[in-house]
Amino acid sequence: MTSFVGRRGEVGEARRLLGSFRLVTVTGVGGVGKTRLAARIAADARRAFTDGVWFIELGGCYSGQPLAAAVAGALGLDVDLSDASFEDIVDFLCTRQVLLVLDGCEHRVGEVAVATARLLRRCPDLRILVTSRELLGIGGEATFTLQPFPVSNGQVSRSQKGVPDHDAVKLFTERACAVVPGFTLTASNKAVVTKICERLDGLPLAIEFAAARLRVMSAEQVLQNLSSRYRFLNIGSREEPPRQRSLQACIDWSYELCTPRERMAWRSLSVFAGGFELDAAEVMCGADLAADELLDVVTGLVNKSILLAEESDGLMRYRFIETLREYGLDRLRESGEYMMLKRRHRDWCARLALTADTDWISSRQAEWIHRLDRERPNLREAMTYCLSDPSESPLGLQMANSMSRFWTSRGLLREGRRWLSRARSCQLERSSTAIITALCAEAILAGMEGDTTSSAALVERACRDAVGFSDPAVDQVVTHAEGELALLNGNALLAAACFERALEATPTGNLDIRLRALLGLGHASRLRGDTARAIACYEEALAVTEAFGESVYRAHVLTALASEVWHDQPRRAEQMLNRGLRLSRRVGSPIAAAGCLERSAWIASAQRRTQHAAVLLGAAERLRQSAGHPARDLRNVHADHRKQLRCELGDRSLTAAVRRGHGLALSDAVAYALGEKAGSDESAKSGSNGDLTAREQQVAGLVAHGMTNREIAEKLVISPRTAQGHVEHILAKLRFTSRAQIAAWAIEQNTV
Repeated sequence: MTSFVGRRGEVGEARRLLGSFRLVTVTGVGGVGKTRLAARIAADARRAFTDGVWFIELGGCYSGQPLAAAVAGALGLDVDLSDASFEDIVDFLCTRQVLLVLDGCEHRVGEVAVATARLLRRCPDLRILVTSRELLGIGGEATFTLQPFPVSNGQVSRSQKGVPDHDAVKLFTERACAVVPGFTLTASNKAVVTKICERLDGLPLAIEFAAARLRVMSAEQVLQNLSSRYRFLNIGSREEPPRQRSLQACIDWSYELCTPRERMAWRSLSVFAGGFELDAAEVMCGADLAADELLDVVTGLVNKSILLAEESDGLMRYRFIETLREYGLDRLRESGEYMMLKRRHRDWCARLALTADTDWISSRQAEWIHRLDRERPNLREAMTYCLSDPSESPLGLQMANSMSRFWTSRGLLREGRRWLSRARSCQLERSSTAIITALCAEAILAGMEGDTTSSAALVERACRDAVGFSDPAVDQVVTHAEGELALLNGNALLAAACFERALEATPTGNLDIRLRALLGLGHASRLRGDTARAIACYEEALAVTEAFGESVYRAHVLTALASEVWHDQPRRAEQMLNRGLRLSRRVGSPIAAAGCLERSAWIASAQRRTQHAAVLLGAAERLRQSAGHPARDLRNVHADHRKQLRCELGDRSLTAAVRRGHGLALSDAVAYALGEKAGSDESAKSGSNGDLTAREQQVAGLVAHGMTNREIAEKLVISPRTAQGHVEHILAKLRFTSRAQIAAWAIEQNTV
């Protein structure tokens, strides 16, 4: 009765599976459109089945019947339905070429599994298409997981006015036209419609319910009411089964089909924001489930389309779509365990942040950075929880202090400043070691952003609050912040004195303060013209970082050393910068990478590789902009280099090269600087398959077929974001810079 929107790739993939397998199960969360997809596939497949296509709805009017009676009745068999048996059905189907569509099987999945296996064994020309929120779990079953429509995460593209450029937006627009004749997508309402679809996770059923509300509300009002989506989205069609007449009923149906242990896990794991890994799940559910039991429960939730499983950094992460997560939180509140689980989640996040901070100067630094990056939504949630309650706020401040080096390394300067400021303002105490530490960390981040006024005010307050403290750690932190502020203001003499004091007062075991002081003293010495002292400081810092396998500081130290020697020893400087670039890529630090790229550009310019130099400067400029780190002390140097490049390249060529650099992501910019190409010695060293996982080799083969990330996602039944992550991992592991290089490599390796 309504139009079928989008799903071209999904229809094609499901039809392909049906051509290769006799049993195909379409799974997915409730309301994702499994029935509509199956109906479309069945309609398209009618000509291929000489004896017909039969659609049997098991979730609604037949739900109370014996399965054999439901199937026999739908097939129109001339038997007494109260006494119908599968022998009657086998007799009818055994010589016929038929497609059976069994729709809505999740509430009788065991019964359907047994019957399906029995029918397929005895009816050689029979094929069965099943829709279910849970897999049948029998041999020969091909599965296709139907995902919600991709959403744009708030990004509204510049497509033609009035033309939906996402299937989710197109669905909303078409359904809105049915209830509000003349409704059109315009420049003024497109952002709101896009946001509605994003808030609803691209879930078709929820989008249709939201569009129906336009009969009495504006799009802006619909968006505002989605905070109570279960009460708000409850006006489904009367002809639909009860479970599809409201969003609440649809999710209730899934919840009721779960086992008691699965329901408990759904409630408990909903405290995670943005996903979780198994070790985190064990903390939330460990009191109720052993490790092996938890794995079984998580597997069950994945099989029932409640959890999504996605690979990240070689690990599996699990997440709810936000609609299911909010449902779990509502059930958790009803259970009376909400606050207990929130505190358990808070404690897990705090331990993660504190352990990463303690183990920062180590060979595990990159691992910690990537883990913290994956857990950013959880860490934000935990800090928000802590800072909403004055009695919890000290732990929130401790977490913020522990995260300051992570924010710096990932170029999240503005985010770090916000959390540190918020954490300080929530404290009941007027001053403490933690507050002074936060003031100094915030001052350094402000200085890195070029906000000298705020940095000076924060350092001044830290100095004032530190009066009367006899804690050497406070003196070291404050002295270091004073030195950074002096460097920011160009006062090299004062900066050097501060860093010397910090080094003298630093215990041998406090490597972080020592490394920062050595770097600061090196910079101050360079500004004073004492090159020998600067190099000595950098070399000492390099020895420490190499001994502990640290990456972030080492990248900065290598950049600083290269700055001192590149005029006289360009080859040595280039080798240092290449090491720094690889370390920057390893930890994903835009600020460290930008420093290396800039120095590499200087060397390339001196060697008359002007085009290369201009691209590197553009890439460095873009990375600094993304981090909000302007590098004011290098402004004049950069201006001189750009002036020289403009003279040699001309305005047009320089602009084009810089624009090209702006378009490079961090990993691409590093690969470009290192000259990494397909078939290079470095790529060969990583092995014949570049140490790619089986999934990455599969993705490489699909890239060689010319598929986009979205097409790969549709092919492999994964999210576009996961497909993009696989491609980025392939580029990084093989040290390539383009998809064409991946394609050439895949052909050479017979991966296609």
